[in-house]
Amino acid sequence: MPQFSRNLDVYQGFNFKKDKQTPVGYITAISIGGVPLTADQETIKDPENPDAAIADKVVAVLNHYLWETGVTDAMYFSGQVSVANKQKVAEMLLGKFSNIEVVFKYVVYEYDPIGKKYFKSNFLDAEMKGLLEKSGDELNMSVADNESREVQSPKNYTFQIGIKPQALEQSLNLATSSTKKLAKKWGVTETAS
Repeated sequence: MPQFSRNLDVYQGFNFKKDKQTPVGYITAISIGGVPLTADQETIKDPENPDAAIADKVVAVLNHYLWETGVTDAMYFSGQVSVANKQKVAEMLLGKFSNIEVVFKYVVYEYDPIGKKYFKSNFLDAEMKGLLEKSGDELNMSVADNESREVQSPKNYTFQIGIKPQALEQSLNLATSSTKKLAKKWGVTETAS
């Protein structure tokens, strides 16, 4: 089965340059166990309109995204979060989880060399509802203790999370160019027996 896996340029994500055409991605909103992380990464440029900032601040600048494209496959995100969000995640990890629900929104941009412009290659029209993935007894979420050195200002920390779908059918958008788009399903609605 095909997968959607992208290595994303963190430096370009924080410091967008018009003459560089590497993929970038962002978590624009996320709430874990009912605790929202703050969208506090500012002055992030909109790749589709690099003279303007993205309308909203973002929670994380992504360095990697992976989804195997199956309706029950988990999505994996790795990206850079602020000091405040690093502290929130660390507090969650040290506490006890009774609610593993994750509500999130993200976007991945790529450059179309034929269309000569950036386009959204993986994005949502509405927030997705998922659950924190478990690996054995461990939840698939972590945050680095030491700050990242790839981009030194603002201070940022590597955050990773695996999210599996809730038992409801949701939709996301994929694109292979600025003109070729399709919708994919994520999650399966449980039927009463």
